[in-house]
Amino acid sequence: MKKTTTILFAILLNFNVGLSQTLPEIDSLLNGISEIENSKGITKTGQAEKIIAFGESSLTTLAEFFTDTTITKVKSECQERNLTKGEIAIIMADRIEGMPYATITGVQNCLLTFCTGNVNLIEYYLWAIKDSGMENFKEKYKKWLLSDDRIEWRPLIDYKTKKERKKEIRKRKREKRRAK
Repeated sequence: MKKTTTILFAILLNFNVGLSQTLPEIDSLLNGISEIENSKGITKTGQAEKIIAFGESSLTTLAEFFTDTTITKVKSECQERNLTKGEIAIIMADRIEGMPYATITGVQNCLLTFCTGNVNLIEYYLWAIKDSGMENFKEKYKKWLLSDDRIEWRPLIDYKTKKERKKEIRKRKREKRRAK
């Protein structure tokens, strides 16, 4: 019995370590994305696909990079400049789970105007994020991740199926009840 328990514990430990994302792992993937030339292709890279596959469990780790001001090779036609590593992390976080733009950027986009031909919707708001301060944005985003409002939030573009979304909402509600 003791041997079986030990084996199960070892398997469980390896499973949890295998699924978790570390800062160096996300850092390495962001560095890979930083080598492309145009921001429109960010989410099409192999590194971006790996980050997206991590799912919402990588959002808090990505948020740690929001304040990284390292200039990359990635040119944003929308912003008419090269993006920082932190801005790439913001785009990746938004791709995993759409952000409530008005709430965390402070900019209301009533006309739903975005960068032409660019699927990175948050890229349109990078000027506002930069103006209000990356650290400020990071704090607002982290609060959003922990907020009750996030449970029922429906992003402008939801990359999940209706079934996946319902499962996610049930999971968040259970976690919220456990935390109380």
